[in-house]
Amino acid sequence: ICYFHGGGMAIMSPESPYQVRLRDELAARGVVCVHVDYRKSVINRAPFPAGLNDCVSGIKWINDNKGTLKVSKLIVAGESGGGNLTLATALKLKGEGIIDGAYALCPFISNLYAKQKEAAALPSLVENDGYFIGGGGLSIFVSPYADTRDPLAWPYWASENDLKGFPPTVVSVNELDPLRDEGLAFSAKVRRAGVSGYSRIVAGTTHAADLCFVKDLPETYNATLNDMISFCKAL
Repeated sequence: ICYFHGGGMAIMSPESPYQVRLRDELAARGVVCVHVDYRKSVINRAPFPAGLNDCVSGIKWINDNKGTLKVSKLIVAGESGGGNLTLATALKLKGEGIIDGAYALCPFISNLYAKQKEAAALPSLVENDGYFIGGGGLSIFVSPYADTRDPLAWPYWASENDLKGFPPTVVSVNELDPLRDEGLAFSAKVRRAGVSGYSRIVAGTTHAADLCFVKDLPETYNATLNDMISFCKAL
């Protein structure tokens, strides 16, 4: 698993305690986990496509070193902003035979956070606004990254034709997350494009709660990690 951390493509680090725990727990379940850092739009003042290019470079390095790493399959995964980069990396490398699967958790992919009229197709942006995260805070991350509809910046805007040939994909969302419906919409679109995979809804949880709150939700946390591992090993 090549993992990209969250933070709106703008902040945070793979060295945060919960990210370290996450990759250690994945490795303990029998997979090699490589956590790729990338330039952030706020911390590093590096807008799109800098972070995406770093993720692509990381994936290519892993692919070139499969023998040393003793891996047979390469799966890209990440949560929130890292879920965006998971899908964008898979889209950018589509057809190159490098990525065997994608697992996006609560992906931050629509760029509709301050655009209420356009967001009508995504009711969770309103229904769940303010549950742990909200549209006002999410919209702050858009301008430093890219205020565009380029699907490599915001994969929600990929067409079915763009997604033909996409690797098998899982989209995992949280029931009480404003981002829930954009993840489900992407999953439905990728299925219509003929791609195998599935979506899952983590009931009763806010944004990334199944990864962040392991002490309070140990069964939920383990269920998500086990699902990731099952997907990887089934490829």
